[in-house]
Amino acid sequence: MEVLMNKLQEDISKRSLPSLLARTFVNTAEENGQQKLRIMQWNILAQALTQGDDNFILCPPAALQWDNRQLRVIEELVRFSPNIMCLQEVDMFQFLKDTLGQVGYEGIFTPKPSSPCTKFQNNMGSDGCAVFYQTDKLELLSHDSINLREKDEEETNQVAILCKFRLKSNQKVFYVSVCHLKAKSGYADLRHQQGKYLLKVLKKKVEAYPVLICGDFNAHPKEPVYAEFIKSDLGVTSAYSHLSTKGEEPNYTSWKIRGTPDGQKTESCKTIDYIWYSTDKASVAAVLDLPLPEAIGEARLPSFTYPSDHFSLVSDVVLNK
Repeated sequence: MEVLMNKLQEDISKRSLPSLLARTFVNTAEENGQQKLRIMQWNILAQALTQGDDNFILCPPAALQWDNRQLRVIEELVRFSPNIMCLQEVDMFQFLKDTLGQVGYEGIFTPKPSSPCTKFQNNMGSDGCAVFYQTDKLELLSHDSINLREKDEEETNQVAILCKFRLKSNQKVFYVSVCHLKAKSGYADLRHQQGKYLLKVLKKKVEAYPVLICGDFNAHPKEPVYAEFIKSDLGVTSAYSHLSTKGEEPNYTSWKIRGTPDGQKTESCKTIDYIWYSTDKASVAAVLDLPLPEAIGEARLPSFTYPSDHFSLVSDVVLNK
């Protein structure tokens, strides 16, 4: 890890890039000496989707160039040393696999059936979901690719992955799922159906083991799919609700400014990314905080100081069973 970080810092310095946005962990429970599992959820922003005249109109074009972005993406992925990374909008899987492989990670990738990334010139391939895990800490027992479905069981263009892991230190077995639900307003019902289908699959698969579900749900906390997870038979809780004494989600996990066809700009600031965990089989020891608005800057995301329009979520989880 040290060799990769030194090389990253050397390349970042050569390009005169500023430091990544500073972030710290907030403890949500008293330290009890139990082993923690660190898990990351992050929509890294597909490189192909940085293109277009209406995309991120206040972001300096150089900040979106892959030569610069790749350094920041890798830096954000490894700077907190997560045991497991759950990622969306991965359209450069081989690059991530090769780079993260240098520091002990192995990866699994499931592309979308019809990726919008392939419609752009000089694209890097289809985007999809990926899971990376530290091979010295975890044994992958099985994994499944899931095409999310509507209520009539018709497959949609969104995907998920389900992995079964064993911690090598204490032999505890658990499941991790990563998903990416349908984007844009007007699709709340479809997101609800996709979420219900994923919960149904997980209910059949995970048995009595703990489960961690990470995703870009494209849904704010008042949407039906959020309520569906809250009331599900899996008995899951959102890790980031522990940041609030009232059990509320953070004010934002994504914040961006885009252009409109008539030359105006529209700002989107919302909470749509989540880490869910089995309430009676696991507990949350800490979560990574989110930068304050003044640190993010008026141009919002992405930027030279952060490479995606979504913030990563990172949580330290203790498996109780």
